[in-house]
Amino acid sequence: MQTMQKVAIVLCALLATLVLVLTLGNPTARADNPPTADQIAARVQTFYDQTRTFQATFRQDYTVKAYNRRKQSSGRVVFERPGKMSWTYDEPNGNRVVSNGTVLKVYEKENKQMYEQPLDKSQYPAALAFLMGKGDLRRTFDLRMLDSRRMKFEGGYVLEGTPKTPTPAYQKVLIYIDAGTAQVRRMLILDAQGNRNMFTFENPVVNMPAPPGEFEFTPPPGTQIVHP
Repeated sequence: MQTMQKVAIVLCALLATLVLVLTLGNPTARADNPPTADQIAARVQTFYDQTRTFQATFRQDYTVKAYNRRKQSSGRVVFERPGKMSWTYDEPNGNRVVSNGTVLKVYEKENKQMYEQPLDKSQYPAALAFLMGKGDLRRTFDLRMLDSRRMKFEGGYVLEGTPKTPTPAYQKVLIYIDAGTAQVRRMLILDAQGNRNMFTFENPVVNMPAPPGEFEFTPPPGTQIVHP
């Protein structure tokens, strides 16, 4: 896998942080007059614009179609506007993705490498701009509502987003929204090769100050620093 493809795949994960921290306002719309995809996105955007920080635990299920390989990981994520984020993977994975709002660092423990570059020069997906507080969900994606029963998510909403600006990192995202709590429970990222990257979020905490030093990271001695 090429260096930039690796970075793009990891950064797709950051999109999931964004949608988790959002609520939809009024999830109890009448069955005979359900909200449209645009209405749901507007409520998400409104809440997101008022959210400063988010923290949660996550579970990741990544499937590589070509090799029929499945990898499961877990960890903790912290997000702070504008532009700050911190993904800490549990051991033995031990990977880190950190941005202090200026520099982006992607550390791969197994390969003893860390990719480092200015945030504004990184080849992150278009959706990441929304995560960083610099974008708009409806301007980033063409959105449509999927049948929640067919998606095996009854009692909730499922939105499909297709990026308006094509990106090699992914083709579509599926956003699973719980109607009872009005929170996003899951994010599925699909790329052109048929790979599937699923994130499930638990124990969310919104607008609590991030731990000191959360958005700074120094890799272990001997780590190779790569500047894409």
